[in-house]
Amino acid sequence: MATVKKAFLELGDGRQVPVKIYTESRGNVRASIGKKAIILRMPLFMLPHDKEKQMQWFRDWVIQQFEKNKGLEERFFGKGYKDGDTLQVGERSYILKFDLQDKKSHNARLHNGIIHLELSKHDNEAHTQKAIKHLLSRVIAKDYKSDIVRRVNEINNLYFRKEIKSVNLKLNQTNWGSCSSKGNVNLSTRLLFAPEEVIDYVIIHELAHLIEMNHSSRFWKLVEDAMPNYKESELWLKKNDHLCNF
Repeated sequence: MATVKKAFLELGDGRQVPVKIYTESRGNVRASIGKKAIILRMPLFMLPHDKEKQMQWFRDWVIQQFEKNKGLEERFFGKGYKDGDTLQVGERSYILKFDLQDKKSHNARLHNGIIHLELSKHDNEAHTQKAIKHLLSRVIAKDYKSDIVRRVNEINNLYFRKEIKSVNLKLNQTNWGSCSSKGNVNLSTRLLFAPEEVIDYVIIHELAHLIEMNHSSRFWKLVEDAMPNYKESELWLKKNDHLCNF
C-alpha cells in the first residue's frame, strides 16, 4: 500500500525545505519539485542500505536544484526582504519598515504607503522570511480588496450575471483562482503582480465556472466570448509564474 510522509530536509545552511516522500508500487526512484514541497517517490520494497543511499542522493539533488534555480529560493523562503526595501505590486509601491520586538509573533500594518512589520527577534531568519511573505500578502490583499471586488462585479455584470456570495484574496501557490458552486470567488494575491488584462482573464475564468463547473468546450466558449484573446493571458501566466510572488 502506498504511503506518504511529510518532513523537512536540511539544506546545510540552517534552512529547511518541506518534502513529501511517497513509498509506492514502482520500480525506480523519482524526484520532482512541487508547488509547496520537494517530492520523492520510492519503491515499496528497498533494503535499508539502499534507502539510505537514495536519501543522500535526494538531499544532494535538492541542494543542486536550489543552486541552479534561484526562483526556488523565493518560492520556499521568500525574497529575502530587509528594512527599507521597496515592494512593487502592480502600479503600487510599498516601503517596508522593520521593527524587531521582544515578542513571539509577527504582525504587519499599512500606513501611508509604508508597511510596518513588527517582527519577533526570537525567530530564525528562514521562518521570519516566510512570515514576512504571508504578512505582506495579507496586508496588500486588504489594500487591493475593494478594487478587485469592483472589477469582479463589473465583469460579472457584463458577461455572466450570476450571484456572487464573496470575493476573497489570499496567498495561494497551487492555483491562480477558484470558484465554488455557492458563488465564492477566490483569487491568489500572487495575481496582483500580473498585468490588468491577465487579472481579468483569471476573473473571467473563475466566473465562467459559475455556469459550467468543468473545463468542457461549453466552458471555454464562455471564456472566449468574454475574452477572445484569453490564450495570450494564459501564456503570460505560464511564462511569468516566477515573477508573481511575495
